[in-house]
Amino acid sequence: MHILIALIVGLLFGLGLIVSGMTDPSKVIGFLDLAGRWNPSLAFVMGGAILVGLVAFRFAARRDRSLLGHAMRLPSGSLIDRRLVLGSLAFGVGWGLAGYCPGPALASLASGGAKPLIFGAAMVAGMVIFEVLERLAARRHKPA
Repeated sequence: MHILIALIVGLLFGLGLIVSGMTDPSKVIGFLDLAGRWNPSLAFVMGGAILVGLVAFRFAARRDRSLLGHAMRLPSGSLIDRRLVLGSLAFGVGWGLAGYCPGPALASLASGGAKPLIFGAAMVAGMVIFEVLERLAARRHKPA
């Protein structure tokens, strides 16, 4: 049952991304082009998402179990460190260059085309490189 609900929620999220235009790289790049032909329409999408998120997190913070009965595991970290800043910058640069972030790229795979496929492959490659580097760093810092 949990997998079915996750599938439905994922499909609803993907449909929302498609309807809002978040899967159109030219629209996203137009939103990020503050000095050129700025397209502010995605600001309304983001604003709506932030409002929904605020309400949902306030509701979730008062609960110890999810609606499906699982233990609530909300983020607790608030540290802003070098890794967070560099990761955010890398995400932003990738978003600006490609016009995709992970959710819209996955939703765009349904429409076919090479661009979301290339972005998805690059995203997976980046994740693999990160994991390899993390494991190497962990081995170096491991006491002998």
